[in-house]
Amino acid sequence: MEQFSEPNKIKDIIEPSDNVDNQAKEVWARCLALLSTKLSSQTFKSWFEPIKPISYSSNQLVLQVPSNFFHEWIEEQYSPVLNDVKNQVLGNDCAIKFKVNSEGFEVTHEDDENLKNNVKFENNSYQRDEIKILNKPYKPVLNEKNTFENFIKGESNQLARAAAYAVANNPGGTQFNPLVIYGDVGLGKTHLIQAIGNHAIKTGKAQRVIYVTSEVFTLEFVDAIQKDKVNEFSNFYRSMDILIVDDIQFFEGKDKTQDNFFHTFNTLYQLGKQIVLSSDKPPKELKGLNERLISRFQSGLTADIQPPDFEMRVAILKKKSQQYNLEIPQDIIEFIAINVTSNIRQLEGCLHSLIAISTIKNLPISLEVAKEIVRQVVGEIKTHITIEDIQRVVCQYFDIPENYIRAKNRKQEVVIARQYAMYLCKEITNSSLKTIGLHFGGRDHSTVIHAIQTIEDLISSDQKYADILQVLRNKIKLVAK
Repeated sequence: MEQFSEPNKIKDIIEPSDNVDNQAKEVWARCLALLSTKLSSQTFKSWFEPIKPISYSSNQLVLQVPSNFFHEWIEEQYSPVLNDVKNQVLGNDCAIKFKVNSEGFEVTHEDDENLKNNVKFENNSYQRDEIKILNKPYKPVLNEKNTFENFIKGESNQLARAAAYAVANNPGGTQFNPLVIYGDVGLGKTHLIQAIGNHAIKTGKAQRVIYVTSEVFTLEFVDAIQKDKVNEFSNFYRSMDILIVDDIQFFEGKDKTQDNFFHTFNTLYQLGKQIVLSSDKPPKELKGLNERLISRFQSGLTADIQPPDFEMRVAILKKKSQQYNLEIPQDIIEFIAINVTSNIRQLEGCLHSLIAISTIKNLPISLEVAKEIVRQVVGEIKTHITIEDIQRVVCQYFDIPENYIRAKNRKQEVVIARQYAMYLCKEITNSSLKTIGLHFGGRDHSTVIHAIQTIEDLISSDQKYADILQVLRNKIKLVAK
C-alpha cells in the first residue's frame, strides 16, 4: 500500500512548519483517539504522540515523524493497526504518507572557528599530543556485566534498547548521534549505555570507548585547570570513538564545563564519532544548560525508559534468580513484582536481601520472609491476588464452573461474569491487557478493553451493577495471601 511504501521512497526531508493544515490536525486527532483504545498507553505515548500532521487532501494524509528510524519502527511494528484506523477514519482510498523532520543542528562558521581554535586541528603540536594520547593506556570504565544479553527487554524500554543496539553495531554511522536516553532513577539507563560500549568493544566496532559520569567529567576538568592541563584533558576525550556520559543533568550551572563539553561534542560529531548520553529528564527540560548545548543534545535521537510493567518485573526477577542458580517459587516472585513497581534497582535489592537472609539464617525462601523485606523497602504492601483467585471468586458468586469463563461460552450469565472478572483483574493485579486475555482462553486484548468499558458503563448507569462489583471486591480481599 502507498502509506507504507519502500523506505527510500518516503524518506522525504521537510522543514518543520507552524502552518499545519487544520483539517489534517482534526483528522489525525480522530485517528489518535482510535489508536489510544487499541494500544497500550506506553506504546501510544512513545510512538504516536510525537507524530505531527502536516496536510490532508481527499486521498492523502501527510504526517511528520522525528527520524527515519522512527518511521521504520512504526512500519515494522504498527502498520496493521495504523492501517486499520486509517480505513475507519479516512476510508480505504486514502493513503498516509510520512515525511521526516529535518530539524537538527548545523555547525556554524563561528562554531567552526571556535572548534579550530580550541582543538588546534592545523597545529603540529596538537597532532603530536594526539599521538601520545592514542598510545597512552586507559580504562573504558565499563562494568562487564552490563550487556545487551543481561538487559531485560520490554515495552517500557523497546525504543531505547533498539536504538542502543543499532548504535553499538554502527557507532557514529546512524542518524541517532547523539543518542540520549532518559528516565527516572533505577530503570536501567546506566546498564543500557554501558552495554553499547561493551558490545562495540567486543565486536570490534570501536577501539577507543570510555564511560564517564558528568560529575567525574567536571572534577577532571577542574583538576586539569588547576594543573594547567586543559588541552591534554580535552584531547583525551576528543580522541574517543564512543564517548558515553551518564547523568548529564549534573552539568547544570557549570558554565565552563559546559563550554568545554560543547567543543568536545562538536569535535567528535565532526569526526563521525558516537556520543551517548543519559539523563533523568529530556534535554528540553534541563534547566541551567546553555541553549546551544541543549540544541546539540536534541539533534539525534532522544529515547525514554519507563517503569517496567508487571510482566517485565517478573522476567527481571526470574533472570536474576537464574543467575544465582536458585529456584524461587512463582508466588514469591509475583508478590515482589506486584509491590515493587517503579524501580528496577529496588526490585533487584529485594531479591538480593531475600537470598541473603535465607542463606545467613539458613531459612527456606518463603512468602513471609519476602513480605518482611518488601515492607522495609516500600512500606505498606499490597495484597497478593492472582488472576486465578479473581476468576474463582467471580465464578462462585455467579454460580458457574470456572472453565466456563475461559471457554467460548456466550450465555448471558457467563458473559457478564467474564466481564466482571476481566475488569477486576485489570483493577487489582496490574497485569497487562494481553496477559489478562491469555488467562481467559487466549482472548485478544481488545476483548478485555470491551469488557472493562461494558462494566464501567453498567456501574455508572445502574446501582445494582455497582453493588455487585463492590461485593466481588470484598470477597476477593478475603482470599488474599
